[in-house]
Amino acid sequence: MTVPTVDELRFVAVDQRDPLAAPLLAELAVEYSGRYGGTEQRVMKWLLEEYPAEDFTPPDGALLIGLLDGQPVTGGAFRRFDDSRAELKRVWTDSRHRQRGFAKAIVAELEREIAARGYRRVYLTTGNRQPEAEALYLSSGYTRLPSPLPTVGETYPIAFEKTLR
Repeated sequence: MTVPTVDELRFVAVDQRDPLAAPLLAELAVEYSGRYGGTEQRVMKWLLEEYPAEDFTPPDGALLIGLLDGQPVTGGAFRRFDDSRAELKRVWTDSRHRQRGFAKAIVAELEREIAARGYRRVYLTTGNRQPEAEALYLSSGYTRLPSPLPTVGETYPIAFEKTLR
């Protein structure tokens, strides 16, 4: 059996309510609840209410899913942060498909779409309990921002930014 490669990914833009987005949101809820606490249901409610589907729709945003043989294996979204920056959100790779470059591929695809929409920079935050995400963003050319963001107990967000070419 051959292991699928990045070259086999096909990217599609979907609405957050599309069935192709369901695995992304479900696994994010599992992962966030495990790392930061709370029930999966509570985290899912937060994901849907804090960042409504309209945030990730044209012309200011998008939600992209990477498919292998029609099945979602990676995804991510962006929305308008300000006039020159998009904010990256919900970058995810199915736990069964990690360590294959799919996360880097979705970030690169999101950046292409962000640039095509006229944004010049990308802003994002990740949590301090997500070292894999920190490593992904650093290896993708993002710079960690020094300004501290509000903390919640022992958890805190870490901000990154990248200027697009």
